[in-house]
Amino acid sequence: MARTLDSTVAERIGASLAAVDAELARRYPGDPGTRQPVHTVYVPADVFAADTVRSWGERALAALDEHAPDAGEFAEVFALPESIAGPVYQRVRAKLAQEPVEDLRIDFEDGYGRRADREEDEAAARAAELLAGAQRDGTAPPFTGIRAKCMEAAVRDRGIRTLDIFLTGLMAAGGLPAGLVLTLPKVTFAEQVTAMAQLIEAFEKAHALQPGRIRFEVQIETTQAILGPDGRATVARFVEAGQGRVSALHYGTFDYSAACGIGPAHQTPDHPAADHAKAVMQVAVAGTGIRLSDGSTNVLPVGTREQVRAAWRSHGALVRRALARAYYQGWDMHPGHLPSRYAAVYAFYREGLDAAARRLAAYAAGSGAAGPVLDEPATARALSGYVLRGVDCGAVDTAEAARLTGLARAELEVLAGRV
Repeated sequence: MARTLDSTVAERIGASLAAVDAELARRYPGDPGTRQPVHTVYVPADVFAADTVRSWGERALAALDEHAPDAGEFAEVFALPESIAGPVYQRVRAKLAQEPVEDLRIDFEDGYGRRADREEDEAAARAAELLAGAQRDGTAPPFTGIRAKCMEAAVRDRGIRTLDIFLTGLMAAGGLPAGLVLTLPKVTFAEQVTAMAQLIEAFEKAHALQPGRIRFEVQIETTQAILGPDGRATVARFVEAGQGRVSALHYGTFDYSAACGIGPAHQTPDHPAADHAKAVMQVAVAGTGIRLSDGSTNVLPVGTREQVRAAWRSHGALVRRALARAYYQGWDMHPGHLPSRYAAVYAFYREGLDAAARRLAAYAAGSGAAGPVLDEPATARALSGYVLRGVDCGAVDTAEAARLTGLARAELEVLAGRV
């Protein structure tokens, strides 16, 4: 073919963009290819016990038995289509019996408060001991860890001490679990994220751990975390400040709402101020592989049958709303939230499964179109991610996904950009 430019032009351009190529690869590596939990359960450190996970599952099942004892009533509560009501109900029951909690955070911050140093020391050591025991006997959730106090001056030393005791206890009991998660709350300045990274680096060096072995979540609970005094989106700076250790951003409903001056009756995850904060968070970490989590509701499913069902409907609607906005994780603060969490999550993945599978099958076959929709690689990536998330949480079986899409899990992971 006739050409005007010789190869040296492309070579010069390639050389001029080499640094940009490297920076793109460093900052935006894409999906990490690992499972993301659908929720994080927060339990105060003084309440955490060896049977906490089992107890939450039993209490959730008891609530289901009392207030939605069969698929029909379950479908009525959550407005589920008849076609999926039975499968969703059975899967929710199985989940509550087998793996009621996917991610557990033992809380030494707001849920625990200020205690005498000796008391918190003992609680931190006890948390490590209980978690190590749960790892040994196979009862630990896939992900678990602690939320220590923040890096603000008034509680900084206490938070560092608690984190040190907890991690040291785990090392003494056999090492850090694969699903270890640490949470840094109430961040206002990027330097606090850097301080957390330096703290963890010091611990890794002291125990000859692989650099980068320990990562942490950052909670977005202050207005300064979204917009700095210079008008910049501060949350984007947290990623760089974490020196590659930030694994997720978690929205804190009530602290952030209060910081915005929102009254208690309106401090909800669907408030416009919450939507703005979460949209900024989402754009700041898009493509970085850093996960996102929504906050919680403080409306508990307790009381009369009508009160419990109303709370379930409200919570389920919030979960469904978050899923549609690509917030695939959220906080749960009470065992009664588990039925509505899994009802919403499982319905979300099962309602769209057939359509997503048809589109993926058509894309993989090279036809591109499934009915009136023409998909391209970016959409195929999203469709594959949707199916894989459904499989990861138990809404969809691996064999079922393969049968419907015609694709093995490994093929779905390639399409989703996980490998």
